[in-house]
Amino acid sequence: MKEVSQMTTEEIESLFYILVMFPYPSGVLHMGHVRVYTISDALARFHRMRGKRVINPMGWDAFGLPAENAAIERGVAPSEWTVRNIAVMKDQLGRILTDFDWSRELSTCDPDYYRWTQHLFLQLYRHGMVYRKEALVNWDPVDQTVLANEQVDKNGRSWRSGAVVEHRRLEQWFAKITAYAEDLLKDLDALDWPEHVKAMQANWIGRSEGAEFDFVLDNTTNNGDMDNESTPVVTVFTSRPDTLFGVSFLAVSTDHPLISRKWLPAAQADKVMQIVEEMVVQQKSSGDATQPSKAGVFTGLYARHPLDSNYKVPIYVADYVLSSYGTGAVMGVPAHDLRDSEFCKINGVLVHDPVVEPASEGAADTESVFTEPGVLRKIPRNGMYGGLSSAEAMTAIVCAAEASGTGRAVVNYRLRDWLLSRQRYWGAPVPMIHCASCGVVPVSEDDLPVKLPDNVQLSGRGSSPLSRVSEWLNCRCPQCNGPAKRDTDTLDTFVDSSWYFLRFTDPQNHKLPYSASAATATMPVDLYIGGVEHAILHLLYSRFISKFLYKTQSYGPAAVKGDVSISSNTRMAILRKCSGKDYNGEPFKQLLTQGMVHGLTYKDPGTGRFLRPDEIELGNSGGSSLSSSAATTTAPVRIKSTGEIPVMAFEKMSKSKYNGVDPTETVEKYGADATRLHMLYLAPPQDVLEWNTQSIVGMQRWINRLGRLVDGTCEIKPAQTISEALTDRAKLSKEARETYRQTNVAIQRATEAMSSTFAFNTAIASLIELSNYLATVKDRTHPTYAHSVACLIKMLGPLAPSVGEELWEVCRKNGLLDSAGILTHGSALDVSVLSQRWPDVDESALQKQKGNVVVQINGKMRFKLEDVEVDTEKEILERMAKDHPLASKWLTGKQGEQKTVVRTIHVPNKLINFIVK
Repeated sequence: MKEVSQMTTEEIESLFYILVMFPYPSGVLHMGHVRVYTISDALARFHRMRGKRVINPMGWDAFGLPAENAAIERGVAPSEWTVRNIAVMKDQLGRILTDFDWSRELSTCDPDYYRWTQHLFLQLYRHGMVYRKEALVNWDPVDQTVLANEQVDKNGRSWRSGAVVEHRRLEQWFAKITAYAEDLLKDLDALDWPEHVKAMQANWIGRSEGAEFDFVLDNTTNNGDMDNESTPVVTVFTSRPDTLFGVSFLAVSTDHPLISRKWLPAAQADKVMQIVEEMVVQQKSSGDATQPSKAGVFTGLYARHPLDSNYKVPIYVADYVLSSYGTGAVMGVPAHDLRDSEFCKINGVLVHDPVVEPASEGAADTESVFTEPGVLRKIPRNGMYGGLSSAEAMTAIVCAAEASGTGRAVVNYRLRDWLLSRQRYWGAPVPMIHCASCGVVPVSEDDLPVKLPDNVQLSGRGSSPLSRVSEWLNCRCPQCNGPAKRDTDTLDTFVDSSWYFLRFTDPQNHKLPYSASAATATMPVDLYIGGVEHAILHLLYSRFISKFLYKTQSYGPAAVKGDVSISSNTRMAILRKCSGKDYNGEPFKQLLTQGMVHGLTYKDPGTGRFLRPDEIELGNSGGSSLSSSAATTTAPVRIKSTGEIPVMAFEKMSKSKYNGVDPTETVEKYGADATRLHMLYLAPPQDVLEWNTQSIVGMQRWINRLGRLVDGTCEIKPAQTISEALTDRAKLSKEARETYRQTNVAIQRATEAMSSTFAFNTAIASLIELSNYLATVKDRTHPTYAHSVACLIKMLGPLAPSVGEELWEVCRKNGLLDSAGILTHGSALDVSVLSQRWPDVDESALQKQKGNVVVQINGKMRFKLEDVEVDTEKEILERMAKDHPLASKWLTGKQGEQKTVVRTIHVPNKLINFIVK
């Protein structure tokens, strides 16, 4: 494809960027890969046939722990293992007939790529969007690396190794994604994404309006060695300021600054520190991080209430409070919060009476926990705020706190800054240098990329492998030229995948990560396709990086206006293309998330053990059919050793369940086209697909029927062209008219499925129905028949490309297309079906023609049936006429008896005459 700078205005306007989430090169395609790449390939081919200049690239998300682990297990370098796997998977992608633009291929582990990943890191650093701090991190004791919070599952285990995650304090690099929280939230409204994905993003960002309050430590309760200026302040956030006077305790995290001998009362310090240490151990070994024990300990400290200095609030350490969230402290209001109420019961905390009651009349129930907004009770503790609604009280209490300097209205987010550091080898090195004199300084842009060293001993244990390569580690400071050391962390692999879609727009650029003109003309991605399991992390990080680059004018209209490397015509064309809806740097305009592929499992009913295929006697069904409502077999399936019927269910494919399917074997046995059609037909893309091999045989049979249909068609040449036949549609025969209508119905359904609903099963069903109809057509010499066959093959092309090409070649070589006057597109040497225009629907042909039919009784006209579809069958017309409101007058005798119809005369499309007596 041409570079953007060489394109015409029309070519720039027609750019269509379709992108499938690039894979990790594991070395083996699984059925989930086949599904998503078949979907993306079919859609790319469809849009190309619709006249779009489609960009459909492919690359490899090649950094990550699996390659490092493979190097340890197999004794092969991660780079060698990765390159080998890429070659294998690239071949497998060809076997399922994908047509990616390999001229744009990239791999994130290639220095030519991660040079620009490191450049991106430095851009973030220079704009104050990257910083380093000591933080409590999640440590995987098996993989010996730091995990982001999102990489720890709900049971407190690593998402990769499954090990129980520990907590450690390390200096880490963070990206300030929280600075973009509001944009990331509000711009979701502009996106054509599934609503459940947008909801997941919004919930992760977690915007909440409320207030922060400052509780100053009471200096009479500690060791007494602080003055007023150094008095610690415990700041808490709450979304319910109206409950401020109901606070019974403050809870801080186990690593809060107050939990030290400096602040704790001397008499209690030893006991508190010991219990806190036990709580930390319990946190590390807990099997479920989402269900903390609500263990706590009183610190002996008190803090003064922000609006009532006479009220001293006890301070507890609680295991459910985390320093990584908010301020590391919360206020406990047990009368209005279930978690706080439970904590008080377990730890014997004095609970104050409710301060808010329901707005309806009636006394407050002091025994239950009232969690809804209401009215502040008129009690002494509420003071002048008693009687106000919760909304009124929130405003008044925050105003009072702001006036006294002890509080403020704030918007809080659940979102936390992005932890970038990883203590591993196989990743992009952080391009920073540590100098004893200058501190931490960035690597010079001229020295990028900071390449990974080759002579690394990987053991999977201890600190970062890079820290043990002295010749790589030791360097000179870019500022003072003194001795210095490189940063030994590598970047989270989500950094690599957070901008790859931009590199695809200009992959051969050696001076920049991409040109502003190429990125602006192409972005945002028109259609992004991938698994729903990436609905939070990958999408969120990609949105953040894209917005950062857009706002800093790395690409976008502002960047193009200042780009002197392109002509004024190109500049105007690009600006015109992006002059419509402002996506504010959003990278993906439309999102299609596909469900997983599940395979059939067999389990021993007694032990629950998963059974291998060789332990099962499948019977004549092949053991691959279950009813949609229950795991019942359609034919005998038994365990060979016992004769018992196994428990059968569709589950996520995995080696341990023996339910994986090798795509290569499937393609070899059934063919790539049948495999693709089967994959697209079994379920809508958003749903889980339950793989079985029964209907794939049906697809093979349908392909064979299409072959026979085309062979039979080519034996008979049309007497006139399709344009000549449609000049006067009134002269079309009933069959020709119906053939043309059926064709356009199929075009309409297939086009809608491919362009908007993505109901590929509907598209395929419409083609099957059209082919079934064509098999019944008697006059195959009429050009509407040849036209219908041609449209059928064109629509088949994106779904089953090799069959589509073969059938189109038969029609072209046998002269069918020429004799029917069907235009073909492409050069004389390349008249591919995929070079043709997708058929346009003729709206006028969708509805059957209508007319009026005269109803006679004994030869005399009595009334008319209006707007009757042309060629309506005689039996239907008889029923319609007899049911007409005027019919009873002529078909009923004077005494109310029903007259007998002795004969019915039918002149098609003109009249129906009842002879009665």
